Amino acid sequence: MDTQVFSYIHELMTIALESGDLRTSIEKFLLALRQEFVFDNVAVYLYDEKTKVLDIVYARAVGRAKTAEADAAWGETFAGQVLAKGTLLLQDPELDASKDDRLRQAYLLGIPLRADGLISGALVFVRFGGPPYEQEHLEIASLVAEILSVKFERQAWKKLHEELHDLKLQMQLQEDFVSTISHELRTPLGFIKGYSTSLLRKDTSWDPQTQEEFLTIIDEEADRLSLLIENVLESARLQSKTLPLRFQPLRLDAVIRDVVTRLRVRYKDLDVNMNLQAPPSIQGDGVRIAQVFDNLFSNAIKYAPGSPIRVNLKQNARSIVVSIADQGPGIPKEALPLIFERFYRVRSEKATGTGLGLFICKQIIAAHRGKIWAESTHGQGTTFFIELPINPA
Repeated sequence: MDTQVFSYIHELMTIALESGDLRTSIEKFLLALRQEFVFDNVAVYLYDEKTKVLDIVYARAVGRAKTAEADAAWGETFAGQVLAKGTLLLQDPELDASKDDRLRQAYLLGIPLRADGLISGALVFVRFGGPPYEQEHLEIASLVAEILSVKFERQAWKKLHEELHDLKLQMQLQEDFVSTISHELRTPLGFIKGYSTSLLRKDTSWDPQTQEEFLTIIDEEADRLSLLIENVLESARLQSKTLPLRFQPLRLDAVIRDVVTRLRVRYKDLDVNMNLQAPPSIQGDGVRIAQVFDNLFSNAIKYAPGSPIRVNLKQNARSIVVSIADQGPGIPKEALPLIFERFYRVRSEKATGTGLGLFICKQIIAAHRGKIWAESTHGQGTTFFIELPINPA
């Protein structure tokens, strides 16, 4: 093989195998092809099994007659013929000496694209005004079609792999949820059943103080059970976007102070340092926004016990950003992108939970046209950020 030809083919293969955006890669590949294989227009069609239609996935006019009629310019009808016959096709124009605009005379070359041995599309090259395609051109074009077929097939396999990975993750999360929810349900039910059975025993009498202690435990565990069930139902309503929200003017600094005040009643030693600017009002559901802050503070208390919590609120041009930071053990790097997924729990956590809290937070903030994210350095603490628009669309 001629060294120059070998280098040319090697260049094409190297470009075709590059990763990155598919359209950009195809464009780079076909422009490199034009160094040795002359064409004016090129179009790539793929057959959609669902719609039973040939979709054009790439088209580029690089030569003469860029203003030619659509069908002549891109060979759409011709591509359908290539797909139907499943073989390389040539179509020369009917030469008419009376026509002075020979650039409207299109020479078409179509090659089928394949996937898993089946015809999956067509590659169409257009030359306006010639010259006609020679045998060496057909061989190069066939090689190009094979390379593109492999590229599209790899892209399809990559997409399928990603979908299977996501499905596997969802299945794992649901399995974890079933295991977790079973444990979380059994624990309060066990307390309620145990202490109520003890109170109902005929062979034992309990003093008023012990009775009150038992009843307090039953009441607390019933509340815990009720909250668990409500979280499950609420996460389902948020996911299906059927949870009603009542928007009204809202001051975020006031909401944060109210949440912290309530938490200090339950946690006497809670150390919260607040740096809150006086922001403008936003449109929001005060109950749901307070639920988000309550969850984030409760998580900091649960997973970073004894750690001081720093809260900052600042106003940007079009939004308000709140950060809540602790100095706890932090979140592992590999877990950070998943913590807002429904049912997800960091496996190394010792504290119990259903994996619904942060999912609910994310859905509530998204319903307010905002964003929530976390940054963490393992062993040095975690910071949660909430950004809400001042004037949401």
